[in-house]
Amino acid sequence: MRESRLFSVLPEYICTPDGMAIDRHGNLVLSCPNYAEDDMSGVVVRLDKEGNVTKWFDVPVHPETGVARNMGIAFDEEWNIYLCDNQGWSERPELLYKGRVLKVKVTDEGEILETTVVADRMEHPNGIRIKDGYMYVTQSYLHPVKREDGKLVSCVYRFGLDEKDIQITNTLEDKHIFATFVTQNPDCQYGADGIVFGPDGALYVGNFGDGAVYRLTFAPDGSLDENSIFAQDSTQLQSTDGMIFDEEGNLYIADFSANAIAKVTPEGKVERIAQSPDCTGVDGGLDQPGEPIVWDGRIIASCFDLVTGPDKVNTKHEMPATLVQIEL
Repeated sequence: MRESRLFSVLPEYICTPDGMAIDRHGNLVLSCPNYAEDDMSGVVVRLDKEGNVTKWFDVPVHPETGVARNMGIAFDEEWNIYLCDNQGWSERPELLYKGRVLKVKVTDEGEILETTVVADRMEHPNGIRIKDGYMYVTQSYLHPVKREDGKLVSCVYRFGLDEKDIQITNTLEDKHIFATFVTQNPDCQYGADGIVFGPDGALYVGNFGDGAVYRLTFAPDGSLDENSIFAQDSTQLQSTDGMIFDEEGNLYIADFSANAIAKVTPEGKVERIAQSPDCTGVDGGLDQPGEPIVWDGRIIASCFDLVTGPDKVNTKHEMPATLVQIEL
């Protein structure tokens, strides 16, 4: 097992860190939905290689809820920022179907020049990746879809980078659905979450509740060719949250439920490489890791530190929020 160490203690205006990306200047960009405090809205910050934090911008709020809840984050080739505004993550009835995908044009100084709502009325937008003129977004729930066996259906949506004001139907008939998934684990009905493109050009998606990684390949016309399980080993990987590849084709996964990071080789072998008991994160422990990113020769992991339950190592939320690091 590798040892995780503290990378950054985050400022008090961050209580729940989540998705990450690298900007044009090589800075680490962190998306913070701040779910732990109802009156604390979402922000995006930047970190240098020493872990120093600078607030970049406050995410434009939802006109009805008055807050932003930004999780997944990605840049396009022009360095516009795309964010999954997951308003309904808490599942409070008044917040359901208010999720959005936002496109934000922002200066290096944090001035927002333009905000576009790409998609609206989403139930649970979570992770996002961009490639070849499209964005791919995981939606972890499709609750309106009723299966006879009661199992959860989730999906990946595909939107063109030039699309806007899409009204999502949250049904299987939605034309923007690229792929669907069924979560088999009855004790953790939570679906598509982590998402990343591999060096082979395939799209890899984590089915959170099953601890499974799916490999999605493309037909010549860009449609879905095959959607099959690439890696799954419950002894090494309990849940699949955020995911990232290194230059050698190894896939690193935040095992949210087990306070762990797993590595999947190009052949699909799963190995847990780091794990922590229930902790605060300030001690350098993996305090419910939500997403990893490979940066500056290290794995940096955001510590979500909020969800509890019988299948979770985490037992409570604590401040301050943290990022931790693991040497590659």
